[in-house]
Amino acid sequence: MHSFVLVVHIILAVLMIVLILVQHGKGADAGASFGGGSAATVFGASGSASFLTRLTAILTALFFVTSLSLAVFAKKQTSDAYGLKTVQTTTAPVQSNSPETSPTAPKTAE
Repeated sequence: MHSFVLVVHIILAVLMIVLILVQHGKGADAGASFGGGSAATVFGASGSASFLTRLTAILTALFFVTSLSLAVFAKKQTSDAYGLKTVQTTTAPVQSNSPETSPTAPKTAE
C-alpha cells in the first residue's frame, strides 16, 4: 500500500508541474485581446481557464491526500521501529553444557 501511494504521489506531482506550466498567466489575457484567442476554440467559449483551474484544484487536493497518507505511513513505520515492542528480553538463564557448571555432573575428588 505504501508503494502504491508513493507512485500515485509522484505521478500527481509530475502532472501538477506540467499542468501549471501549460497555464497562461494573467498578463497573457492582454495578448489574447489582440488576436491570440485560440484557446477559446479548443476548450469552448469560456476558454481553458476554468477547465485547467478546476483540474489543477483536483490534482492539488489529491496531492495533499497522498502527502498526508505518506506522512501517516512514515509515522507508523518510525514508531514500530523504535518502540518497546521490538526490544525482546529473555528472562530464562542461559544453560551451558560444560560439566563444571552442570548440577547433575558428579564431582570428582583429586
